[in-house]
Amino acid sequence: MKYTEEHEWLLADGDLVTVGITEHASTQLGDIVFVELPEVGTEVAKDDEAVVIESVKAASDILAPLDGEIVEVNEALADNPALVNEDAMGDGWFFKIKASDLSPMDDYMDEAAYKKMID
Repeated sequence: MKYTEEHEWLLADGDLVTVGITEHASTQLGDIVFVELPEVGTEVAKDDEAVVIESVKAASDILAPLDGEIVEVNEALADNPALVNEDAMGDGWFFKIKASDLSPMDDYMDEAAYKKMID
């Protein structure tokens, strides 16, 4: 698992990468009340806005961590956006992207580096 400075987590399985936000981020945001997911088939470039989340505290954009195509979204978040708060690192994932290039993953943090950043 890799982590971005924007508090996203990435889990690669071949060229398919699942993206979500960390428990730290979900705690900082507070209760999440709405999630707007991208459409399956959408081509994104690294740092494009991919997801909009709204919490009781703020609205935030989740950026695409890689270039690629959105191949799956977590439909469960439409009915239950609180899943992000309940299980940010598991069932609260946002989307899966078929990455056109995995090399940017090398620039992201491992868990130890991420924990050091948030301390």
